[in-house]
Amino acid sequence: MVEHLTIDHVGHHGDGVAIVGGQSIYVPYALPGETIEVAPVPGHPDRRRLLQVDVASPDRIAPFCPHFAICGGCAIQHWQGERYRAWKRDMVVETLARTRLDCEVDPLIDAHGLGRRRITLHARMGTHEVLRVGYTAAGSHDVIPIDHCPILDPGLSGALDAAWALAEPLIAVGKPLDIQITMTDSGLDVDVRGSGPLPPAMIATLSRLAEQHRLARLTRHGELVLMRTPPTIAIGSARVTLPPGSFLQATVAGEETLAALVAERCKRAKHVADLFCGVGPFALRLAAKARVTAFDSDAGAVTALQKAATSTSGLKPVKAEARDLFRRPLMPPELRDYDAVVFDPPRQGAEAQARQLAASKIPVVVAVSCNVATFARDARILVDSGYKMQSVTPVDQFRHTSHVELVARFAR
Repeated sequence: MVEHLTIDHVGHHGDGVAIVGGQSIYVPYALPGETIEVAPVPGHPDRRRLLQVDVASPDRIAPFCPHFAICGGCAIQHWQGERYRAWKRDMVVETLARTRLDCEVDPLIDAHGLGRRRITLHARMGTHEVLRVGYTAAGSHDVIPIDHCPILDPGLSGALDAAWALAEPLIAVGKPLDIQITMTDSGLDVDVRGSGPLPPAMIATLSRLAEQHRLARLTRHGELVLMRTPPTIAIGSARVTLPPGSFLQATVAGEETLAALVAERCKRAKHVADLFCGVGPFALRLAAKARVTAFDSDAGAVTALQKAATSTSGLKPVKAEARDLFRRPLMPPELRDYDAVVFDPPRQGAEAQARQLAASKIPVVVAVSCNVATFARDARILVDSGYKMQSVTPVDQFRHTSHVELVARFAR
């Protein structure tokens, strides 16, 4: 059954939203003011599939990628840039307002830079025993095969070819594969997951492919298959050798932008605690001017951070410790020696740690977040305990998606 709808606004996941009988109906790839034809989505009464745009928005533009609306990677390539940027900033404004958090939101900073420096590709055997390597479709586990992705950093050149080459022999084990590829200064770092244990002959085949594609390192579930050269990146004046499958900010520009905002908001601190520190994108830069104690549950990341700090001259003392801050948040007595705390948790936020910060006397807290909803929850805890939210800066390193990051400063 075909329906005709008029789109009211774009929702927080990038879908067009029509209001019908007081209810919200979500339509991917539709824009405000458009009149469209849609069809039902079985099992989802509040969603529709876009069939045709009858009256297009003047802000609609042609998407630049042939996989757009098929691949699930990008939600928005069809919206004029100024309107897109305003929508992304407004998501932060509206979420803070709903949580009664009063703070002016800075203009959105674009931090896409040269593009994504890390991707996860999926390899599956499709119908008729045809190998598929690519991204998953929106709202599905179906793999959309790709041989080109225009939002990648040029440093990932060759990544797709390498993924296809590695998947071809591995798919014979009959298991779905996830192939994480990270751009480093010394070449591509690849970690393959899902294959399970492999016989020596298969390991030899993978080693040959790693040599052929000149990978810096190839690992399987974090276990080394071949390393031609250590995969390293520069963080400030330090050089970090990445653990297999290591988390990094999606773009180089994104990391540099977030780190600069954090440093500016900690600029008078002499001793900083960096919570959820990863491999040290903040800690290693902050250590140029302040002592830093860094905490993260990822022991490999903590070790990499500590080695980089120890081998870099000119830094203030850095101490890195493995600690699960969800189960064992830093308590007020442990926090009293710091001038500032930086915390950058995963998408679920850091409610337990926020409650301990709220009970402490830390003068400055700098929050970095990739999820404005959980940030608002944690910020509410800090504000209710007497902190004032002094600044909020949204950052867009995931251009063409609904994801927005931010850096906020709280002070007593």
